[in-house]
Amino acid sequence: MLLFSQGSPTTDLTDDDLRAALRSALDQLGPRKNVLAIPPDFTRFHSRAGLLTSEIYRYYGENLKDVLPALGTHVPMPAHQLDEMFPGLPHDLVRPHRWRDDVVTIGEVPADYVSEVTDGIWTKEWPAQLNKLVWEGGHDLILSVGQVVPHEVIGMANGNKNLFVGTGGVTGINESHFIGAAYGMERMMGKADTPLRRILNKAEELFCGKLPTIYIQTVVGPRPDGSLATRGIFIGEGSEPFEAAAELAVQVNFTQLDEEPERIVCYLDPTEFHSTWLGNKSIYRTRMAIATGGELTVLAPAVKEFGEDPEIDRLIRKYGYRTSPEVMEFVEKNEDLAANLSAAAHLIHGSSEGRFKVTYCPGHLTREEVEGVGYEYRDLTEALAYYDPNSLKEGWNTDRDGNRFYYIPNPALGLWAAKSRLG
Repeated sequence: MLLFSQGSPTTDLTDDDLRAALRSALDQLGPRKNVLAIPPDFTRFHSRAGLLTSEIYRYYGENLKDVLPALGTHVPMPAHQLDEMFPGLPHDLVRPHRWRDDVVTIGEVPADYVSEVTDGIWTKEWPAQLNKLVWEGGHDLILSVGQVVPHEVIGMANGNKNLFVGTGGVTGINESHFIGAAYGMERMMGKADTPLRRILNKAEELFCGKLPTIYIQTVVGPRPDGSLATRGIFIGEGSEPFEAAAELAVQVNFTQLDEEPERIVCYLDPTEFHSTWLGNKSIYRTRMAIATGGELTVLAPAVKEFGEDPEIDRLIRKYGYRTSPEVMEFVEKNEDLAANLSAAAHLIHGSSEGRFKVTYCPGHLTREEVEGVGYEYRDLTEALAYYDPNSLKEGWNTDRDGNRFYYIPNPALGLWAAKSRLG
């Protein structure tokens, strides 16, 4: 059921438009006394979820009891990020999600269903896990806020992924990521109906009837000048808000190219990207575009680590971004990686499968560290002098030597594919 629906590829919603849309939907719900908001963390800063969460606080005041950022495996947001993303929101309302400790398993999606929707790639039951605050908090309204955008694990981000992954636990997150990786990113990205989405939908259908959840979904895309516009907002119960937003996001966030670029350059905003765990969106989102034998250059001024979780960082350093068959063999033969399947999935996601070269230009990792995980290294200062983000435009550019390359200023905001790779 949709409470509010507005959007198109040319819609350009202002902050006041978003506030009015939210208030229209909340007015229809009637008074609530114990509200939980679940927005994304700073890695989705451009989602407009920050503005909407601050408006939720203004609307409900003291009846907004808890704000639980959907961290998934990410680290809690420091104070300066909270202030920047959620202006005016008291910090004492914010609860950190600890994916290794704060969760409860609310049920298991049957193994036969999981096997059926994954074409037999995963044949175990899948544990539906949620943060205890979501499941046991006694809230009379749960507002799940987020942006729908192409995603490497599930096809299109948000919807109930915000709950089961964003506030999920070790087993559920690990297995969901591995299911997506084993099934194949290129079979899923940019699609709303995928095996993992069906599993999450089944979990919500089977176990979450008691949760008073309303989804607030945005679609954000670029204007012609490269700035960002909010193209849609969809609010309501069940799958309808996500599905409506996903249909629009494919039009707004999926760029189809007439040719396969030999070179792609991605810039990682230093306020957003501090690890390859996040920064490898530059690989995930461009792999269907870049030519075989081509090169992806990643300008990463703030990248200082591989995994945001210390154990995952250790595993990435140990095994590296190798080909899928190599990673699958590592999982079979090594207990530490088998016990951290989200890390294994990430290693697959971050691999070029030997098809193209990945050159990282990090601000805080050494050549030895970068080459140790399987990437090429280039000095950041040298790379920025050659590819100056301040003088580049999104799309095709020409370098000082007269060679064409394709520039992407924020790979987290879309998906790029050559039409020749879409069938």
